[in-house]
Amino acid sequence: MARNKAFDEIEVLDKAVELFWTKGYNTTSANDLVDGLGLSRSSLYDTYGDKRSLFIKALKRYKHEFADAVITMFQETENVKETISTVLQLIIDQDCHAVNPKGCFIVNTATELSGTDPEIATIIDSNRQDFENAIENALKLGQQKGQISSKQDAKALARYFINTFFGLRVSIKANNNPKILKDIMTVSLSILD
Repeated sequence: MARNKAFDEIEVLDKAVELFWTKGYNTTSANDLVDGLGLSRSSLYDTYGDKRSLFIKALKRYKHEFADAVITMFQETENVKETISTVLQLIIDQDCHAVNPKGCFIVNTATELSGTDPEIATIIDSNRQDFENAIENALKLGQQKGQISSKQDAKALARYFINTFFGLRVSIKANNNPKILKDIMTVSLSILD
């Protein structure tokens, strides 16, 4: 007779997201997983597979829970400049006052693993492409409505803002000075005028 699991798989996966997000893939040990997730090794591996499989599931969970929410903001925006400003501010607010800023799990993974793991690189690139499409479409709509300048190509602008969002995530981990972050935000938004 099969035994029922005595834990919530999604709750454990959310804990894995936090653990990998904070420590990264390479520095998260098997003991960290057992201790951090509150599971025995056998339950962990029977349910999620090996460390890499768990990591990929955690990365996809993060994308579904966090990255897709930002993409939806762009898909539903009424004012693209305000949405870009909101996203920049959310990025700053998330890590600006943190003792140990975590950045973005996807960006952290890109810098740690995308050059060495083709499957993870594909997940990262798919996320970037989803962002690019949503931001480009929002920018085109903003240009059509006259909310922002039409001087720049919407696709090029989308790529610029993806780079700005991701770069800001990395920068905050090294220097979370509010004045510097505000300057980056102000100059980034000025490109839309």
